[in-house]
Amino acid sequence: MTLRATFNALLLCLLAGHPCVHAAEARPLLTDYTHTAWTELDGAPTGATKFAQGADGWLWIATPTGLYRFDGVHFERVTTVYGQPLASSNIMALTIAPDGAVWVGYRVGGVSVFRKDGAHTYVEADGLQPVGVMHIEVAPDGAVWAAMRDGLAILPKGGQRFQYLPADAGVPALGVFQVLFARDGTTWIGTNIGAFFRKRGDSRFTQAWPRDTALVALNEAPDGTIWANDFKHNNYKVRVTEPAAGVTIQPEFEGDAVRWDRRSTMWVTHSYSIERKLPGGGGDQHVSKSERLSGPMLGATFEDREGNLWIGTSRGVDRLRRNRLHTTPVVKQLEYPALVGGPDGEMWVGDYGTADLWSFSPDGRLRRQAEGALTASYTAPDGAVWLGNLDGVRRLDRDGSIIYAPFPNAVKNLRVHALQQDRHGRLWASFSAGKGVYQLSDGQWVKSGGRQGLSELLTTTMTLDHAGDLWLGHLRSQITVVGDSSVRVLGPAQGLQLGTILSLQVEDQTMWVGGENGVALYRNGRFTTLLGTNNEAFRGASGIVHIPGGDLWINGAEGLYRLAAADLAKWLKDERGSVAFERFDAQDGMQGHAPQLRPVPSLKRSRDGLLWYATTGGIGTIDPANILRNPLPPPVEVVGLLADGVRQAIPHGDVMALPQGTRDIQIDFTALGLSLPERVRLRYRLVGFDRAWQEPVGRRQAYYTNLAPGKYRFEVIASNEDNVWNDKGAVLEIDIPPTFVQSAWFKVLLVALSLLLLYAAYALRIRYLTQRLQERLHERLAERTRIARTLHDTLLQSMQSLLLSFDAHSRHLKEGTQERIRLDQTLNLAEQLLVEGRDQIMDLRACSSPEVLALTLEQFGKGLAEHRAHLFEIKVSGTARQLRADVHDEIYAIAREALFNASRYADASRITLEIGYSSSAFAMHIRDNGCGLDESVMASGCRPGHWGLQGMRERANLIGATLTIASEAGEGTIVTVTVPAKKAY
Repeated sequence: MTLRATFNALLLCLLAGHPCVHAAEARPLLTDYTHTAWTELDGAPTGATKFAQGADGWLWIATPTGLYRFDGVHFERVTTVYGQPLASSNIMALTIAPDGAVWVGYRVGGVSVFRKDGAHTYVEADGLQPVGVMHIEVAPDGAVWAAMRDGLAILPKGGQRFQYLPADAGVPALGVFQVLFARDGTTWIGTNIGAFFRKRGDSRFTQAWPRDTALVALNEAPDGTIWANDFKHNNYKVRVTEPAAGVTIQPEFEGDAVRWDRRSTMWVTHSYSIERKLPGGGGDQHVSKSERLSGPMLGATFEDREGNLWIGTSRGVDRLRRNRLHTTPVVKQLEYPALVGGPDGEMWVGDYGTADLWSFSPDGRLRRQAEGALTASYTAPDGAVWLGNLDGVRRLDRDGSIIYAPFPNAVKNLRVHALQQDRHGRLWASFSAGKGVYQLSDGQWVKSGGRQGLSELLTTTMTLDHAGDLWLGHLRSQITVVGDSSVRVLGPAQGLQLGTILSLQVEDQTMWVGGENGVALYRNGRFTTLLGTNNEAFRGASGIVHIPGGDLWINGAEGLYRLAAADLAKWLKDERGSVAFERFDAQDGMQGHAPQLRPVPSLKRSRDGLLWYATTGGIGTIDPANILRNPLPPPVEVVGLLADGVRQAIPHGDVMALPQGTRDIQIDFTALGLSLPERVRLRYRLVGFDRAWQEPVGRRQAYYTNLAPGKYRFEVIASNEDNVWNDKGAVLEIDIPPTFVQSAWFKVLLVALSLLLLYAAYALRIRYLTQRLQERLHERLAERTRIARTLHDTLLQSMQSLLLSFDAHSRHLKEGTQERIRLDQTLNLAEQLLVEGRDQIMDLRACSSPEVLALTLEQFGKGLAEHRAHLFEIKVSGTARQLRADVHDEIYAIAREALFNASRYADASRITLEIGYSSSAFAMHIRDNGCGLDESVMASGCRPGHWGLQGMRERANLIGATLTIASEAGEGTIVTVTVPAKKAY
């Protein structure tokens, strides 16, 4: 109990004139701390001899069976430190130097030091005897002191050998247990024959008092006093001056060892418990087997950098972590605690079980304010306190007077759920069993205040809004608003979906509403449901307080929530989003959960700024202005990697080269937050693979599959329970070399083979197509041979016979006559045609000279002119060139058809054939000055029943030539054939 709390309690007793029944209770140990125990079943080490912690955040634990480290989640037995093996698993001494070096002292053996760049074990060659090390401490000047069974050995900073203090230094030669460097510069030694000290500047140690006992474990109190214990479980204040004659120094109390934490709290270990010593020596508190201590035989203790207290036992390890929430101690367990605002803003606490109403401080109850149970209360603006129970309501005025108003018979013995004065000072009360609400006016209870339209549903809570209207919260997401002349019902139609309404908190012209399904804000005629990040609904909200700083606090079924003013302001601007929040629950010291029916509200603010909350397990407080925070970001480390299921050693500062062709990896990492590892958040990403940060839930591993060869960078960061982030985190560079089949050379080879295969496939395809083409050519050749044979045996033979017959008849005509001459010319032409036909049939036309085409066509044209009344002439331009065989044949056929048509149908007086050879094209023009083609022929492209023009076009298309026919009535016709040079020659 603090002096201030005691003084306040006495003052209240004197001022009120009531008897002071009980001073403030001292909070039990485990309401201020959360106790966690790990045993062998959890993998915890047993029989810890020393704890240590360095800047990397690991909690190191020395035991007779090995060295362990702990990250808050998993205990890990280590056989190497920084990759270097331990000399023995039986470890007695342990410390971590400011430079990060890990010093280990063996129970039987020497001392090892481990650094990232190497390790060394000090044995006989280094000045140490293998008799056992009890304690290692690094001095302020950097020297390493080792308390040995055979004396005190010192390794100077930068030295290579330990040196024992000589006998003339004043230190016993045997049985040194501990070294302590006090804040004032004094060096203390604990031995089995007493404590020795050496002040700054002295050269010798002097034995302290008491001198008739062993003093082996030393600790410095906040005031500079040195405490020590002996082998008989006694603790002494050690003195540097001799006591007066006849005075014997007596032990202060029993205990195995004593230490002070950074809050100046004294802790004492016993064989079966750890004790917190309170100021003044009264009300000492213990954590023992009954509080599920991990085991008996308490040994080493340690306070880590976050302020947690660690204790080693014969069966495991325990942690005491200070709670953020302060549970208020009570004399008797409250069944249904009720918070009542006192007249001056102080807090009263009652119960509708059997407890009376008391004024309270955070340290416990102070003074009885009223007797009997209560189910509802209301504190009026004038300081009057209304209390309701099963029989009626009482009004407690500031002057101590009490006014009692019994309930009407219709609601007597029914629980009253809520009390509220309206703007006119009339008290309203709600009752269970569907009896609705009553108004107390001039000492008389009036059902529904004489109003019509008030719901008979249970009214769970009431308040006034900014306009003075009375709000009644009901079941089924319904609220009734009662004005002087109106009654309004709000509910699902206005967006309210909270189930049973549990709390109402007016805020200017808005209203916060809490219910079993969450929290909603009423403004502008609509309710908007409040949604937290990660879909937090704030369900079971039976208490809502908006404190002056702008923060919103909610007491709900899953804890006490804090919504920061800035985050809440963002949500108020955009109600479609979610709001960030902070939750305080059992891990912070909350016992039970917010009541879900009565008494409500379960959250109130007292005049001193404290927030008081009620739960099913009791009451507690939190100071919004002084919340216990952890300012230390958790160190982060990559602790392991499995490549395709094989464990790989983590290099220190180097790139981690994995086996060639590694496809699947598992990366183990951790964050060294020892206070609340359950709330540590981790994020990781594999640069080169992940596009964004990944945030695992419930695991500290990252899994990657089907990785391609290459260089990757694994990054992991973490935050503690207060969202303080270690953005630097840990980094692991990873290199996955490719196998031969994954290398660039293999890919080049694969591309080359693919191209080769494609070429081979192309060649095979060309070969196949060539073969097919040859087969088709053979087929065509066979067919042409057959046709040629048929034509030769029929048509040509018949023509030959005709020619012989005509020749025989021509001989009956007299030579020199016009008829004989014409008939001879006709026979010559027929013989020429017969020869040409035979050449075509037998494929015997040899591509002789380029002039063959012009000569042949000239003879054909002149032959036609002899039988028609027109002239024929031929013109050749350019140097004659050999045409391709197929082009020659088609050009010849087209020219013959065009000349024949012009001679027979054009009725022309002149026909001209022009042949032009050039480097760009072969061109042929056939002109006549006849009547021209009919318009119908030009439009259709052919003459009905005739296929000459169509045949000319088909032949031109076969050789890639361009055929044009220009004709005008009475002006003649021009047929032009043009073959590009690359196709003609």
